[in-house]
Amino acid sequence: MNKIILSMFLSVAITACGNAQNSNRSQNLNQKENNMKTIALTKADFLTKVANYETNPNEWKYLGDKPAIVDFYATWCGPCKAVAPILEELAEEYKDQIYIYKVDTDKEQELAGAFGIRSIPSILFIPMDGQPQMSMGAMPKAEFKKAIEKVLLKKE
Repeated sequence: MNKIILSMFLSVAITACGNAQNSNRSQNLNQKENNMKTIALTKADFLTKVANYETNPNEWKYLGDKPAIVDFYATWCGPCKAVAPILEELAEEYKDQIYIYKVDTDKEQELAGAFGIRSIPSILFIPMDGQPQMSMGAMPKAEFKKAIEKVLLKKE
């Protein structure tokens, strides 16, 4: 009988410790995400902030009030991990001029499919007027800046 009580007590203690650790991990992850300058998008967010391709399937109509970059990425992708800090820096540098959005293609497969994403990272540059332009693969910061200045801010 004592063994059963001891086993139950240990099970409860181990479970409580595990839940506390998971809670701390979640808090740390949320704090890290809150410090991010890029903006994570779901399909619903995309439809309201970027373009509603469901109601306008044949016409691109950007819904934002500033030019934008959309990074289609996956958490397991090495080149995506290399691009992420660059995009964070650019989001800070251009915070009043452009939005930088991120779409996790594993979580938002329908959205990635709608844009024909076959390789990642895929970067969508969205000017205020005109058609968006897609770039595939990782780019150095200088190339991102050149694209931002030329395509998004039209400074050339």
